[in-house]
Amino acid sequence: MIAVGVLMTGSVRRINFDDLTEWVPAFTTIVMMLFTYNIANGLTTGLIAYPLLKLAAGRVRELHVGQIILALLCAAYYLFGLPH
Repeated sequence: MIAVGVLMTGSVRRINFDDLTEWVPAFTTIVMMLFTYNIANGLTTGLIAYPLLKLAAGRVRELHVGQIILALLCAAYYLFGLPH
């Protein structure tokens, strides 16, 4: 997990911090990975947050159908597949 974190730090420089719909999903991904100790939980959180923020900002044209489908599948993971 530490090695993955070190490798991810280089990618943080490429996040567009001027765009809220770009950095918030990246932030939620990183935070969820840290607090849940699970890479999959972090990734699924970011994959859900990205299309939601684009939709909320009215920038639907920036989304692809695959991103929406992937977000729905990740939401299904949280609703039905995550052990409680």
